[in-house]
Amino acid sequence: MNKPLIRNAVILSLGAALAACVTATPYQPRERGFGYAEQKLESNRFRVSFSGNSATPREIVENYLLYRAAELTLAQGYDYFVLAAKDTDADVRYQQTFSGFPGFGYYYFYPYAGAGVSTTQSETRYAAQADVVMFKGEKRSEDTRAFNAGELKANLEALVVRPQAS
Repeated sequence: MNKPLIRNAVILSLGAALAACVTATPYQPRERGFGYAEQKLESNRFRVSFSGNSATPREIVENYLLYRAAELTLAQGYDYFVLAAKDTDADVRYQQTFSGFPGFGYYYFYPYAGAGVSTTQSETRYAAQADVVMFKGEKRSEDTRAFNAGELKANLEALVVRPQAS
């Protein structure tokens, strides 16, 4: 059998197996571009962000952003926070692969032509960021952008997946 053909089949199989092993970004400080980060803007104002890999759905990215905002609010000694600005971006990348045996030639006296197959896959990565303003006391019930940090943290805790210990 043709050695390049076997080699290409093995490479494609390994690539497919590795792609299947990708798991969603766990809730963790930013590492290799994925996870949460924050920047202090004022004494009670932070910019919080969370970036997920291609296996992390938009909902998880947004939940982890809110969870980090709640966690940070409580760590700073505040009771609730208001989202002053919030945005979620989708970074879509396309990868095209080509396989097959294109070409034209003659085998003895018979012409032949080969056909190739092209596939395109999209990969979407979500990143969310928000400006968070923190306050002490009771949350203003009329403000739909205000969140009770303790209650939100307790409600989202069951959805948070932390990195596995190595």
